[in-house]
Amino acid sequence: MKNLKLIGVICLLLFLFNCSQEEIVSEQQSNPPTKPNTSIAKNGLKPIGSGVMMQAFYWDVPAGGTWWNTINSKVAAWSNAGIDAIWVPPASKAQNGPFSMGYDPFDYYDFGEYNQMGSVETRFGSRSELITMINTAHQNGLSVIADIVINHNSGGASEANPYTGGNTWTDFNPLSGNFYRSATDFHANNVHSNDSGAFGGFPDLCHHQNYVQDWLWKNPNSVAKYYRDVIGFDGWRFDYVKGFEPWVVKDWKNEVGGFSVGEYWDSNVTTLDWWTGAAEVSAFDFACYYKMKDAFMGNNLSVLNDNMLWKQNASKAVTFVANHDTDEIINNKILAYAYILTHEGYPCIFYKDYEEWLNKERLNNLIWIHNNLAGGTTNILHADTDEYIARRNGYNNAGLIVYINNSNSWLERWVETNWSNTVIKDYTGHSGWEPTTQSGKWVKIQAPPKSYSVWSVK
Repeated sequence: MKNLKLIGVICLLLFLFNCSQEEIVSEQQSNPPTKPNTSIAKNGLKPIGSGVMMQAFYWDVPAGGTWWNTINSKVAAWSNAGIDAIWVPPASKAQNGPFSMGYDPFDYYDFGEYNQMGSVETRFGSRSELITMINTAHQNGLSVIADIVINHNSGGASEANPYTGGNTWTDFNPLSGNFYRSATDFHANNVHSNDSGAFGGFPDLCHHQNYVQDWLWKNPNSVAKYYRDVIGFDGWRFDYVKGFEPWVVKDWKNEVGGFSVGEYWDSNVTTLDWWTGAAEVSAFDFACYYKMKDAFMGNNLSVLNDNMLWKQNASKAVTFVANHDTDEIINNKILAYAYILTHEGYPCIFYKDYEEWLNKERLNNLIWIHNNLAGGTTNILHADTDEYIARRNGYNNAGLIVYINNSNSWLERWVETNWSNTVIKDYTGHSGWEPTTQSGKWVKIQAPPKSYSVWSVK
């Protein structure tokens, strides 16, 4: 009896899988594939990592307090395209007030409500506009990732500093009344002269001081808990983590939870892997970024064979093609997106690329491919100067073959797939071929010049 029940369950699962595949193909044929992974966590948000992250800003977004409203108007469309989280700029008041991008923090509790540093609102808008934007994102299933700048501060008044023997700009008296700071809270002080690295000549916070730890993440009203519980942030992007030890990020994450990723700006895979292990969070895959720069700007796709963080530890790798600090992959940028959106790691799309510079329809197609087909482990099938082909082996989906062609003509190649005696198609629509794989899983596929194709079960 148990065997009969088991057989019945297996038959039902096979039927549902086949129906799911037919629905995917039906959507692809009738419209460009833009539907997201619709899995929703218990809190109503898509699980971070189930889709694609959007960096929802760029350097020097328009000043004047309009940016939170701009994001607010776009999150529904981003969610429908398959975005699962948005990363926003540092949200609290900084030294340059209405002109600052937030990376010179002054008052961690002023989100555009106190008249200090030359304005009430931040460059991006008011506190109420920020919270409205976050609520709208949540209503559309999106998590909101805060940019956390805790290495350095700016905007303090001058004070006598007993540790330097002179005056330093370390007297912080924010109008919010929270997290007053003085010379003892920065380097040099009674604990030690410096930590991993100062930045830009700004006062460098000392995370070994209990007072600093309490205000940043430990106290009930700490920065971390206020951001999470009062403002509504769901995760953290830590700025310039080279400036302090990885235990700081680990302690913050362990105290308040939430997805966490660090900006450890280094192309060395071993170093990135070490940092993610020590901090127990993700890191931006700068090793992948620089290899893609060599591949697509240097016209040599063979370097994609080299090691990257996603190959070392895909669960901790956030891949990207551009961000507010780096935009060096100019030629063949869509090919770089085809790479990260078909490979392992958690891909992040840059606002300017999506909204202004590249073809949004093609990016939406790649997001759909990522969310619906790009599962399982990766095998690189071929890599030379002009061609790169890789196979995703499938995990709760059929997997795929991606073929990137950096030459000036159509190319074809025989490859080994995941499928025997199966009709496949190019889900980008660039090729009209619908070949049938051989019993040994081999098939010939093609890719257009300076472009790509992505093949999976029809």
